[in-house]
Amino acid sequence: IPDDRLLLETDAPYLLPRTLRPKPKSRRNEPAFLPEVLRVVADARGREDAIVAAQTTDNARRFFKLPEIAG
Repeated sequence: IPDDRLLLETDAPYLLPRTLRPKPKSRRNEPAFLPEVLRVVADARGREDAIVAAQTTDNARRFFKLPEIAG
């Protein structure tokens, strides 16, 4: 997947990230676990988390036609 088309998501609520430690007692996936998905994807691509986070945030913003975040 090209960098400019990559998006991240969780498969909430059914699939916990396999690498998530500790596993939550509820075994329910939550959007709060997205940083773990980011970490695994960045590692697999040999990139820093912050670089992948910025790229995928920009991709999602463009895909969903969201306004840019000021700051």
